[in-house]
Amino acid sequence: METTNNNNPLELVFHNDLQQYLFSIGRIDEHFPESPDIEELWPKIAQSYLPDGIREFAGYPIVSLAWMMYTGMAVAKYWDTDWQLYSQVDDLYKYLRDQRDFDHMDDYICENVLLMRPDEHKRITDIVGECASRTHNLLFHQHLQPGTREAFLGYVAAIHQMYLMGMQLKAMGYHMTKIG
Repeated sequence: METTNNNNPLELVFHNDLQQYLFSIGRIDEHFPESPDIEELWPKIAQSYLPDGIREFAGYPIVSLAWMMYTGMAVAKYWDTDWQLYSQVDDLYKYLRDQRDFDHMDDYICENVLLMRPDEHKRITDIVGECASRTHNLLFHQHLQPGTREAFLGYVAAIHQMYLMGMQLKAMGYHMTKIG
């Protein structure tokens, strides 16, 4: 899985922080799983998500960032369970959002896609919230002027890394470790 956009060094800032945090709590392995299928969807998912994400960012920046991580988790689960079916869905983000609505997309993904028990749901909610808070803090400290191209690109870099972290992959049993 391509984990950073080499043309945007801000992605590396988000990537390194999230990777360090998630690795420290045992949610990801040191080596990222490779999944071109999931990365290939990024441009379409981002384009679909941006109107909702940007609208929500002003009042609810943590939610705006967190929902993209949930989206990445759902896409990873779909990839694992029936990619032949879900790869045919025209717009996976809208498909997920419209199952309930934007505000309850996290609950839908945890309960109906990931099939989490209430205790697992709470644990994931806490972890995703921490990831979103950390990313928001890093984004804020870049001192990007709101409404500028740089601020937009910073936001896109942040949600891209939230999407890619794929902590659900390890929870589904994928462990990418070096052999030997």
